[in-house]
Amino acid sequence: MTSCLRAILVTLTALVPLAACSHLPTLPDKPAPYRLGAGDELEIKAIGADELTGQYLVQDDGTIKMLLIGEVPATGLTLNQLENEIDKKLMAGHYLKQPRITVVLLDYRPYFILGEVGGQGAYPYVSGMKVLTAAAAAGGYTRRANQNYAIITRNGEDYRADPLTPIEPGDIIRVP
Repeated sequence: MTSCLRAILVTLTALVPLAACSHLPTLPDKPAPYRLGAGDELEIKAIGADELTGQYLVQDDGTIKMLLIGEVPATGLTLNQLENEIDKKLMAGHYLKQPRITVVLLDYRPYFILGEVGGQGAYPYVSGMKVLTAAAAAGGYTRRANQNYAIITRNGEDYRADPLTPIEPGDIIRVP
């Protein structure tokens, strides 16, 4: 094989993974308000109803389970929306006339990282993480990793991300 033909083959081999990812959209610059998901840990305070005050985990089915009112859907809601849902259920059941509920996020659900990193799996999310810091937490890139981009799956959609793209809890990061 001539050196020219070998150079063309090496170049094409390097470009094929990039071409496969080039059709993916990039993530929006402005982050959306945080939406709850399975695995988020919350503290809920109910003024006048101490039996409702406590720590709650968003279950795999997307709900939290509370005394008196039972299951409350939480997945996809912001903290304020969840407060309103709990208020509505308490008023509908005539448990409290004017409920005052506060929801605080105690702990984020994990993110997941796959592909060419030292340790694939679930990792605890820390506010402000980027693809590069997520890869570092997973033991760093392997020698075969493409360090120029990753694929992030968020809310069921794939996006192309560079190393400085912010990640969110629940993201699935694939390092090719």
